[in-house]
Amino acid sequence: MTNIIGTYECKADAKGRLMLPTALKKQLMSQLENGFVLKRGMFEKCIELYPMSEWDEKMSKVNKLNRFVRKNVEFIRLFTAGVKIVELDATGRLLIPKDLVGFSSISNSIVLASAGTYVEIWDKAAYEEKLSNPETDIATLAEEVMGSLNDGADDVP
Repeated sequence: MTNIIGTYECKADAKGRLMLPTALKKQLMSQLENGFVLKRGMFEKCIELYPMSEWDEKMSKVNKLNRFVRKNVEFIRLFTAGVKIVELDATGRLLIPKDLVGFSSISNSIVLASAGTYVEIWDKAAYEEKLSNPETDIATLAEEVMGSLNDGADDVP
């Protein structure tokens, strides 16, 4: 799976259907036939949209967890809570199920934000608030998360 690029604004109708922006749809074209998985955001009140191939890859890792360890079973239950398989309809719309709309408090103004190999679906106001009030300074976070990487050069500290 290639990385998905871009942040897109769109509208949802009263039934929770949204039209994928053309630029995003082009990036996902090879995935349209296999469908997608929608799930609750793990750390945020957003929805995560995974191409089925990416979801299968995630679940292959999850399925390696020992089911005789209580924390593993609890994690699997919470990780997969609210998971739905979805496809685009004949007009190219994606239906967000009511329980996921409720979880994420999505209104009619939505932001689709790329997150590597999946897309986060946010209520526009919540997304803008999250970006304007980061819990951690981006420079500090970048240093903590990426600072120890050496781009594959084993002899570089």
